[in-house]
Amino acid sequence: MKQGEEQAKFVKEAENSTENYIFQKNKITKTATYIIVGFLIILAIVLIGSIFLFGSPAAL
Repeated sequence: MKQGEEQAKFVKEAENSTENYIFQKNKITKTATYIIVGFLIILAIVLIGSIFLFGSPAAL
């Protein structure tokens, strides 16, 4: 018997009842997104600051 095709969509709206979604529009997903984006921004700032503080990485 063949396995059926999965129709996984990217973002689940509140009115949809199916579970084949990668993300859901709820408080947990939004909070996790803000935490990850904030971490990436801090990481970029630290990287740029270390380049100015220690010099160009090409000098290594």
